[in-house]
Amino acid sequence: MKTLPASEPHLSEAEAEEVFGWILDGETSDEEIARFLLAITERSETAEEIAGAARALRARYIPVAGPENAIDVCGTGGDGHHTLNVSTAVGLVVAACGIPVARHGNRAISSLAGVADTLEVLGLDMVAAGRTAEKTLAEIGICFLFAPNHHPAMGRIQPIRKKLGRRTIFNLMGPLANPVGIKRQLIGIARPAYVSIYGDATARLGTKRTFIVSGDEGLDELSLAGGNEMADVTGHDFEMKRVDAGIAGIGHAPLEAIRGGDSRHNAQALTALLAGESGPYRDTVRFNSAAALLVAGATESWESGAAMAGEAIDSGKAAKLLADWIEMAK
Repeated sequence: MKTLPASEPHLSEAEAEEVFGWILDGETSDEEIARFLLAITERSETAEEIAGAARALRARYIPVAGPENAIDVCGTGGDGHHTLNVSTAVGLVVAACGIPVARHGNRAISSLAGVADTLEVLGLDMVAAGRTAEKTLAEIGICFLFAPNHHPAMGRIQPIRKKLGRRTIFNLMGPLANPVGIKRQLIGIARPAYVSIYGDATARLGTKRTFIVSGDEGLDELSLAGGNEMADVTGHDFEMKRVDAGIAGIGHAPLEAIRGGDSRHNAQALTALLAGESGPYRDTVRFNSAAALLVAGATESWESGAAMAGEAIDSGKAAKLLADWIEMAK
């Protein structure tokens, strides 16, 4: 069995790729993995370590065919705010706008309801959704790539993460290892001060365009509550920006206004949203959808992107897409 290094000094990108290869290939003990994950989390992971770890995970996933213009929208999780499922709703809305969305995610690790948990309550058979992922992505423009189906190496890691009950570098690796190999993403992270580091990691891997965002209160989405840090990553470079809801013509609202609950509660809220219910949840989804549509190249302004998102909801397109998806994934 391999002995994992101490948390200091920091690993180079190549060293991180090798070390996380050991972890994913089962060449070290569960106790060693838990110790190592906690140690590097406590001192904060570097851009080199995130990029190297993501390369190790990418090298071991089971790929899925998808259109060249497919995007993903996700949060890294672990923000502790237990909000409604924003990225789940954004994925449906953006796909209803005609942009293929390859959602890649998992069950909740430290939150009350992850994307998979909520979608199951809504009637999506997660096993069937995985089996039909290429078909639904090709035919209706959306799929859910349930991470365990495409990252078999993560099988032994998941119980360790669950036991730790907190975010680790695996929260940061997952969004950078989508099995479709997409090059356009909206990724929310839970640490505003960390956006530049994650932007650097994403740039090291290369992307056509990716937004890394974090609300000032530590939300892993674009927040209505105040300002947001954002890294706009193009190719192997990134630029830091500050944005708030006003840029999309949307008003502010406190974080408590989108507080969620368990998967059943969140599923009910998502159903109401898709039926046209107004309020902060809808506005949060419109704001984040505008960002995703900018990343996808479907719009050139935040305001027009928010308007496109609103139309996708009010026309019933997003609700119909969900119904079609549930029917196809059987």
